[in-house]
Amino acid sequence: MIIKEVCVDNLDDAISAFRKGADRIELCSNLFEDGLSPSFKVLKNSKLKIPIPTRVMIRPHSKTFNYNNEDLIEMKKTIEFCKKEKFDGVVYGCLNNSFELDLKKIDYLAKFSKPLNVIIHKAIDLTASPLESLKKILKLDDVDGILSSGGESSALKGSEILKKMIDISPNGFEMISAGKITKENLESLHRKINGRYYHGRKIVGEL
Repeated sequence: MIIKEVCVDNLDDAISAFRKGADRIELCSNLFEDGLSPSFKVLKNSKLKIPIPTRVMIRPHSKTFNYNNEDLIEMKKTIEFCKKEKFDGVVYGCLNNSFELDLKKIDYLAKFSKPLNVIIHKAIDLTASPLESLKKILKLDDVDGILSSGGESSALKGSEILKKMIDISPNGFEMISAGKITKENLESLHRKINGRYYHGRKIVGEL
C-alpha cells in the first residue's frame, strides 16, 4: 500500500485533499515561496478540520536554509506548538554555507521535536549528492524520513537516484519521493522506483 501525502497552504485545499483520498497532509503557508511555517491560528484550526495525519512545515523564511540562532528559536516555537497540539510530525531542513546538510542543527531540532515524526525536506536536493546526504541522515537516531526528488527538478527525472535512495532506506524510515508528482504520473513513477511514500500538490488531482 502506498501513502499519498498532499502539500497544501490553506485549510480548504487540505479538506479537498482529504475528500479526494489523501492519506496525509503536509501543511505550510506561502507555497509560492515553496512553503513556510503556517500561523498558529491556521494550525489550531487544522486540528479541528483535518481528520487525517498532518505534518507541519517548519521554515521561518525563504531567504536561506542556513539558519541562525534567531531562526532556530522561531522554529522551536512552532515545533513546541505542534507538540502541544499533537500533530503527526514536522518537516524542516538545515544547510551550511557549503550547501551540505548541517547535521548538528538537524539533530538538535530532531531531538527537540520528539515525540513527533521528523522529516527532512527537499533542502537535501541542494546538496552535492542527495544519496550520500541520505546516508548521513540515516546515522541520526531521531530523523524518521526525508523528502527528495533525487536532486532533479522532478521525481521522474530523479527516478534513478530515488530508486537507490529507497533501496538503502531501512524498514520504518520514510523515503518520500516528491517533485511534480501528479495523479496522472504517479503510477508510472511507482513502476520505476517501487516506493511506498509519495508527496505532491496534485497527487490526488486538482484541489
